[in-house]
Amino acid sequence: MKGRISNRLGEIRINPEVIATYAGMTAVECFGIVGMAAISMKDGLVKLLKKESLTHGINVEIEDNRIALDFHVIVAYGISISAVADNLIENVKYKVEEFTGMKVDKINIYVEGVRVID
Repeated sequence: MKGRISNRLGEIRINPEVIATYAGMTAVECFGIVGMAAISMKDGLVKLLKKESLTHGINVEIEDNRIALDFHVIVAYGISISAVADNLIENVKYKVEEFTGMKVDKINIYVEGVRVID
């Protein structure tokens, strides 16, 4: 379902893919996030997604102009996962709400892997 914002001039509809792209770009800027993850259902392998396909690691649901986001991420080795998750939630919630004008109700983070970064 698309997000809708109505004003005196008309209606704005926001595609969930746009929100996913913006949220993905915001997420990979966060400290401790190596990237988004895609899970192969065939063999259960997790792979790091390239910047062009960030949206595959994000699920966006919009209901009554309220957004719920699911992130599948790979975090950096040696960094507190709870600190990374708190930072991700805070940054994404603020930026997506500013970008869309809609309320972010829920952000779920699924840590799919850990990588050593240079």
